Amino acid sequence: MRNLLPLLLLVVLSCSSPSYDIIIKGGKVLDGTGATAIKADVAIQNGMIVKIGDLGAAKATKTIDATGLIVSPGFIDLHAHIEPIMSLPDAESNVRQGVTTAVGGPDGGGPMPFKPYLDSLDKFRLGINVAYLTGHNVIRYAVMKNDNRKPTPEELEKMKALVKDAMDAGAFGISTGLKYMPGTFSETSEVIELSKVAAAQGGFYTSHLREEGLGLIAGVKEAIVIGKEASIPIVLTHHKAIGKPMWGKSVVTLGLVDSARAAGIDVMMDQYPYTASSTGLSVLIPTSAMAGSSADFKKRIERKSFKDSVLAGIRFNLLNDRGSGDLRLIQFSTVDWDPSLNGKTLYDYAALKGVKPDVENGAKLVLEMELKGSASCIFHAINEDDVQRIMKHPFAMHASDGETVKFGVAHPHPRAYGTFPRVLGHYVRELKVIPLEEAIRKMTGLPAQRLGLTDRGLIREGYVADITLFNPETVIDKATFEQPHQYPEGIPYVIVNGVITVSDGQMTNERGGKVLRKKRQ
Repeated sequence: MRNLLPLLLLVVLSCSSPSYDIIIKGGKVLDGTGATAIKADVAIQNGMIVKIGDLGAAKATKTIDATGLIVSPGFIDLHAHIEPIMSLPDAESNVRQGVTTAVGGPDGGGPMPFKPYLDSLDKFRLGINVAYLTGHNVIRYAVMKNDNRKPTPEELEKMKALVKDAMDAGAFGISTGLKYMPGTFSETSEVIELSKVAAAQGGFYTSHLREEGLGLIAGVKEAIVIGKEASIPIVLTHHKAIGKPMWGKSVVTLGLVDSARAAGIDVMMDQYPYTASSTGLSVLIPTSAMAGSSADFKKRIERKSFKDSVLAGIRFNLLNDRGSGDLRLIQFSTVDWDPSLNGKTLYDYAALKGVKPDVENGAKLVLEMELKGSASCIFHAINEDDVQRIMKHPFAMHASDGETVKFGVAHPHPRAYGTFPRVLGHYVRELKVIPLEEAIRKMTGLPAQRLGLTDRGLIREGYVADITLFNPETVIDKATFEQPHQYPEGIPYVIVNGVITVSDGQMTNERGGKVLRKKRQ
């Protein structure tokens, strides 16, 4: 009996000291609601947060010392171009920013057909969770190609059926790219009808507006009308005011958002924290000229009257939209037909061609490049005051609009590496534009709310263990417009579904991500 007493005591002590997979000890928890940080330990078991509090007596397979660190829900990127995810399944450029969930299919894009794509993606070991929107542009193209006309009743029904199929397969909503083909050829009524289908399944509507320059205010009004008429929650995606003539107009657009919300229309925004956008060079070409195929465009451009009209449109956009008359403000990101141009500007290209770097020649060079195969570009055309004003709005979320990128390839916008740490380091700590608690809410709890997630986006018992740990004194982006391929600093740990994906600032080669599907209403 005496020999049994030590054994019994050990059993009792073991039972009184719970054991977990992971314990995060000594950190300050920001739970994602906007509440003040509390000092607490966090226990993870089977991929879930199971205990928050003083866990001094508890044991774990892995203990993370979070002294001096913020323990936050994993960041949710509501606007991400994750098209390369199958070739870059570790999603290093995303996860090292602290992102644990990224939403693909923005700007009217996304998988087509929807369900087979998600089913195939299930087979990959992913570094992050991925969710998807179904895209109006890809749906319209599947039914109508690039035709510049209204759909027939039959075509509209086909598009509605494709939206329903995507929602049934787990899409979280519908996105539009009304600036781009073929969405630009659609009328508001078409978008309303398709959005009603998404709304019926509990989805939301996110819109790349028809215009973000001179037509910005009209574009915001159109999005609000779509939300009201379709009874669907709205996200004005990558909200900004493009071009000097529109600088300061965020005062108007935010006023429209506030008025809509006061009227019961559920409007939110997302935003990246930079004064430059990134899209195709073709954005400078009047969209009406681009109807049909690229071969059609090349054939039409042989007509002098058509070419002159296109050049006039490009000159107008270079002056009033994304160029402000300065060719140095248009920077090449990816030029597949001449990679030596990556990182250079339209001004540099004019010099290489031996022509004066003015708007007249700039327009000719834009057309020349488009005919060669176009390019993706960075447009330095946003005012810092507008960035900060939008950031302060309580319903403006942080999102990257960045592509999942391979380190060292091409010349991407620095947002692909730096969006979230830039907010935390530059705008929160250095400039004090918004409080840290609010920034975390806009990265976690608020986008989770928009997505309708009820088990992610907060540090809460019973929630999935998507967790990011960062040092509030050192977190910062390192990627620049000159040297974009630089990972951020100050994010030592990222946990995805309970799997430590980043440890001591380095990838672990462990991947806990999964495909998220919206549950049917």
